[in-house]
Amino acid sequence: MPDWWIDGNVVHEPGRDFHAPPLGGDVALQALLALSGLIDRVNRYVGYVASVLVLLSALISAGNAGLRYMFSISSNAWLEIQWQMFAGIFLLGSPYVLQLNEHVRVDLLYGSYSTRQRLWVDVFGIIFFLLPGTALIAYLAYPFFWSAFESGETSSNAGGLILWPVKMLLPLGFALLFLQGVSELIKRIAGLTGAAKVDVMYEAPLQ
Repeated sequence: MPDWWIDGNVVHEPGRDFHAPPLGGDVALQALLALSGLIDRVNRYVGYVASVLVLLSALISAGNAGLRYMFSISSNAWLEIQWQMFAGIFLLGSPYVLQLNEHVRVDLLYGSYSTRQRLWVDVFGIIFFLLPGTALIAYLAYPFFWSAFESGETSSNAGGLILWPVKMLLPLGFALLFLQGVSELIKRIAGLTGAAKVDVMYEAPLQ
């Protein structure tokens, strides 16, 4: 699994760091690489939050089941917090998974391409599919969240939770995924120009 990131013009890989060579003194590209590094750091930390939610949701699920079967104690709030956490795991974790190049691909040709061809495929996909799609969903999801926030919408179940925090995850998650797409686009352009090394190897998940 690739685990690398760009911080400014420094490329970090397991066991080594190296400076990306400047492209003919191209200050603009170096500034974009610095922006890419900032986006990567933000989404890496958000990804850590998503990983903590995995543990918390598992503990809550086990605790809720134990209380229900041993003491006949239960609450809709405990049930709802689990699916709300699942939404957080998915929406907050997706940008970091993209950073690691671990999103599932339906790969018919990509695996047989050269590194440069893969970079071009990624650039095309990011520009024409990833960025427009994530921007559109974030834009459409914001009124969905804001309406729930203004009205103080709560669950219709007895003892249920307020809903605007989980609805906020929709525009937030897709906005972060959009930003990660921008970061990946910058890195792939840098890879095509020779300004940085980009690992585009993809291993299909085991079935």
